[in-house]
Amino acid sequence: MALNGFLDIELAVPNPAETFEFWLRRGMTRTTSDVLGTADRPKQITIKEGTYRHLASMHLSCDSESDLAVVAKQLNDLGVASTIAGTTLTCLDPVFGHSVVIDVGSPHALTPSQQRAFNGPGEQTRSNARADAVVNQTPPPPRRVGHVVLATPHFMESIDFYVKGLGFKVSDGMFKGMLTFMRIESDHHNLLIQPGPTSYLNHYAIEVDDIDAVGQFGRAVLAESPDADVVGMGRHNLGSNVFWYLRDPAGNMFEFFSDMDQIVDDEEWDRVHRRDDWDGADGPAGFSVWGPKDPPPAFINPPDAPAIAAAREALGLR
Repeated sequence: MALNGFLDIELAVPNPAETFEFWLRRGMTRTTSDVLGTADRPKQITIKEGTYRHLASMHLSCDSESDLAVVAKQLNDLGVASTIAGTTLTCLDPVFGHSVVIDVGSPHALTPSQQRAFNGPGEQTRSNARADAVVNQTPPPPRRVGHVVLATPHFMESIDFYVKGLGFKVSDGMFKGMLTFMRIESDHHNLLIQPGPTSYLNHYAIEVDDIDAVGQFGRAVLAESPDADVVGMGRHNLGSNVFWYLRDPAGNMFEFFSDMDQIVDDEEWDRVHRRDDWDGADGPAGFSVWGPKDPPPAFINPPDAPAIAAAREALGLR
């Protein structure tokens, strides 16, 4: 069984037009009235109206129709119903309640990033010229949605759904599996499940070209809304990516990131690098290599968590 692509997501928010325009100003493109895309991938974020902010759908891809049958059986073994219509499987996440759609196919390849010249000690790759980030104050447009992080009190059940049911691969785990980094592409993680006060979308992540782009995009967001800052900049330990976390107009936390670890040999990664018991006492388990040492309380306990919990309870969700 081979999931191979994290294609796009759908967000439900109380203010879809405002959130949509926010991402247009960040350089994403309008595909339809509610779909945002990038130059390489015309569908990345669908924004719909909702009574509270949440992830409404996750769209994945797999290698073949036989993979859909394998996923359906694995889901059935977990007691999760699914349907297959043609080359598409659909099911509901049993914890969060959003839809998961899997199509036979693969993600569209990304155009390589513009190569920026960096000078270093004894290395002159840029001579008689200013740095590109100085000359071009507007960064290259965003490239794609790279991952989402979900938080829930039912984190072990959720991990089972994604690993045993859908077939995500575990890259690393912290605190005896309470935080589990998972992938279906070569990125270190396309999904992280962690504990939370209710079941909610912790953040979604937008890949940009490099560290300069992370800084330039983050600064542009703060120029519009100084209160949007959550934590950053920095470089994570697990995943190694450069990060800056902010909030969109709907209150969703999102991350600008670049330079994620790439896992292209599953056996080597599992044998040499993967651990499921990082606890912060040794190895690359802390929040960052450089930058803020720890995230603020709102990073894992958002101020609107009680409102999200009440909205979910009204809908019969856990």
